Amino acid sequence: MTSQHNLARVVRANGKGKPALPAAHAKTQAVDWAAFLAGVSRGKTVLEYGANRVIFAQGDPADSVWYLHHGEVKLAVTSKQGKEAIVSILGANEFFGEGCLAGQPLRISTASAVVDCSLYRIEKALMVRLLHEEHGISELFTTHLLSRNTRFEEDLVDQLFNSSEKRLARILLLLAHFGKESRTETVHPGINQEHLAQMVGTTRSRVSHFMNKFRTLGFVDYTSNGALTVNNGLLSVILSE
Repeated sequence: MTSQHNLARVVRANGKGKPALPAAHAKTQAVDWAAFLAGVSRGKTVLEYGANRVIFAQGDPADSVWYLHHGEVKLAVTSKQGKEAIVSILGANEFFGEGCLAGQPLRISTASAVVDCSLYRIEKALMVRLLHEEHGISELFTTHLLSRNTRFEEDLVDQLFNSSEKRLARILLLLAHFGKESRTETVHPGINQEHLAQMVGTTRSRVSHFMNKFRTLGFVDYTSNGALTVNNGLLSVILSE
């Protein structure tokens, strides 16, 4: 049920305001959730969502946990004034919507497919039963959530202490899953500069300025199909004082 796979992980920021860095060649033990869920006959649904389709909306009843098998999902919140902020971009083999397990009655964010996605919708009652009855699954699920919460904590530290240029560099490295064997990784074309601006907490014009600078320095480039490639030389932006 378990297998080794590469992950882009982050190292916690130090007390001097240094950005949290992706750790190269990080590996972790992971459960094959898709295979496990395939053996569950009741309480789960396999669904396909096309790019830009809303999976659930802010304010919807929180009655299920979602597992992203393939694709990318955007979690975003919208203020009463209509301003949107992206909380996170999730990749394959990640869970979301787990707030229902902690008594959350309504969704506090909107989940949308960035690209075509394959997902499992797991009813709250089934997930609660699995976590109570399957000790190994409970441990792995808890580890998964703790790892992601650590990422969110590091995002907050990054937002509080670092410049928008360094925040953009860190986000690009994370989105490109920095830490694999090759020196250049690809960010899916579904992630645009408007998304990046929301994640960094700055304007699109500032993101465009920094992206042009990174491209001139050879840190990023675009493929023929419009996908963004990120070179690990971008780390120098994060490491600079």
